[in-house]
Amino acid sequence: MRTEDVLAATVTGLWRWDNASGIVTLDAEAARLLGLPAEEVTLSEAAVRSRFHPVDWNEIDGVVQLAVAEDTLAEARLRIVDSSGRVLRTVRSRSKPYVKGGDFELVGMLQEVADAQPGSAARTPITGDWRRSREAFLLDAGRALAEARSTSEVLRVAASLSMPGFSPDGLAVFGVQGDRMTVIGHHGHSVGDDGPFTEMPLDIDYPAAEVIRTGRAIYLPTPEEYKARFPATWPLAEPFGRESWAFLPLTVAGRTMGAWMAAFAYRVGFSPDERSVLTTVARMLAQALARAGVAESERELSLGLQRAMMPVLGPAIPGMEVAARYVPTGGGLQVGGDWYDMIQLPGGRVALVIGDVQGHDVRAAGLMGQLRIALRAYASEGHSPDAVLSRASRFLHGITEGGIADGAGGSGGSGGDGFPRFATCLYLEVDPATGTLDIARAGHPDPAIRMVDGTVLQHPTAGGLPLGIIPDADYPTTRLTLQPGETLMICTDGLLETGGHDLESGWTRIRALMEAHDSAAGTLETLADVLIEAVHGPGSHYTTGRLADRREDDIAVLLLSRTGDPTRQAPSTRRSVMTVAQAEPERIAAARRHVRELLHDWAEAEQIDSAVLMVSEMVTNVLVHTDGDALLVAEAVGDQGRRRLRIEVADTSDELPHRRRPGEMASSGRGLVLMEMLAHEWGVDPRGAGKSIWFALYEDRAAAL
Repeated sequence: MRTEDVLAATVTGLWRWDNASGIVTLDAEAARLLGLPAEEVTLSEAAVRSRFHPVDWNEIDGVVQLAVAEDTLAEARLRIVDSSGRVLRTVRSRSKPYVKGGDFELVGMLQEVADAQPGSAARTPITGDWRRSREAFLLDAGRALAEARSTSEVLRVAASLSMPGFSPDGLAVFGVQGDRMTVIGHHGHSVGDDGPFTEMPLDIDYPAAEVIRTGRAIYLPTPEEYKARFPATWPLAEPFGRESWAFLPLTVAGRTMGAWMAAFAYRVGFSPDERSVLTTVARMLAQALARAGVAESERELSLGLQRAMMPVLGPAIPGMEVAARYVPTGGGLQVGGDWYDMIQLPGGRVALVIGDVQGHDVRAAGLMGQLRIALRAYASEGHSPDAVLSRASRFLHGITEGGIADGAGGSGGSGGDGFPRFATCLYLEVDPATGTLDIARAGHPDPAIRMVDGTVLQHPTAGGLPLGIIPDADYPTTRLTLQPGETLMICTDGLLETGGHDLESGWTRIRALMEAHDSAAGTLETLADVLIEAVHGPGSHYTTGRLADRREDDIAVLLLSRTGDPTRQAPSTRRSVMTVAQAEPERIAAARRHVRELLHDWAEAEQIDSAVLMVSEMVTNVLVHTDGDALLVAEAVGDQGRRRLRIEVADTSDELPHRRRPGEMASSGRGLVLMEMLAHEWGVDPRGAGKSIWFALYEDRAAAL
């Protein structure tokens, strides 16, 4: 005898439910039990669902979800109904879910229960596994409400909850504003239905108002009971056609912050189990609404701080274009310690400032605001860039050292954390008429310049300690000229390090982006968007660095471009200037690296090595044989493949170099010998105060002949 025949003899059918496709397969006996012709059939999930009592379907859905989560059997009792809602029979279902990826297939049996109650469509007590379905529902509801981040999301989740054994078709959440009750949100009602319930006084004879006043739930299982207990407001509820209502307090930390209404289209007896589920949901809903309220307040506060602290770029600079971006990525609030500013100065000059206060908290944002105001004040007084940063450092040190003296609970600049704060900063003054930039730097990344031919170089500038570390710090000034068509970029380290990069790999990424940007087709605003999108946009995870666990940082970037016709300058001119101070011999290595970057597309690698060697020798001679600093000026002119490179190193000493014959073991004396061997041209030019030594290399060797 076949297995199917044995099962049919025991009034047992088989079914297979594919959750991914929504297809349910029934054998002949299972089809008969569902009130269909006794033959094997494949139906849609909606068609099968119509054969079950809607209350029981909600229950089995929770039971199945719990069985999938626990890898156990799903067991429940279900009432089979006909097209008019009349109960035909009761069946017992036992099924095993088989998980496939994110979906599952349910395989099991349906068996008729002998104590069926045909002929009655009235609601009967739940006969399935109430405890298991309740646990599954509460677990799912708690997770969904915990993930909601706004009031609208919480209300949307609450409206989608399918409670085990009974589900409301109308929901409303009431809040309190002063002595009045308001409707925060509702579901299952038409637009405008909340009108009569908006701005109700708390002393009105309405269930939600009484719940808020007393903190106790109200259950109304019948319209008659509603009308008897609240006759004054029953006319407001009657038009909705509901049969049962539950009003529960929304309580957080012992305070009733509102009420939740669940209305049902059928009669609900509100058994102890049903009240337990409603009470638990109300508690979770209250917690979720409280969290959402705090999150929304923080967002509003952060937006207000950002609007107040982050300036809008001022009037246009004649002959210049400016673009700026700020992205708060490091802290919980949408504002941190990074900032930028543009300050109008006397005489038509303009100051640009960018900085980063240590930390990503509210205290960092507060210090940033104070420091920004101080810098504005010092700049407006007419001080030079070095004096502006010196005074700013003294100011920041003064407001932070009080935090150390006050201890962990002090109100000084440490913000109560027991540690001082410092800030990096780059301050520059620009003369729009000439393109001259005077730059002072306090522990901040060097600026970068995109030249007319698309080459991007970091421009080494003299610098000092970050602001606030010591009260009397010196900040030397570096002067350079921005040529027409060139773009200057200054940024905080967040632009370089976001995405697991260090400063070196981050700079490599930013340099490639700037060089790939078509300045003829895109504006400066477009370039700013490209930089932010690359490090913080949807595709940024494709370019993450090796430091995957590095904490993300706020980002501030400021772009300055000098307008004008670059063709009026020397054709394809690439020029750079840097200073190597006596007190910074380690910058000789930076000078070598800078020359290599300047010649990154030079035709012959040997000539690049020669240029680097001669620059190293020339700068070292200045630091060893004079008491002054070395000024290095490098310029490459001409079209690619036919360029002429000229590099000069100037100092303030009047003593001219002379050729020597160093012995085999000598450690010096080979500078001029090397230049005579490697350079196509070289020379020494006396100046009014000092001298300059220079050499030239031709990319096309034939041009040197």
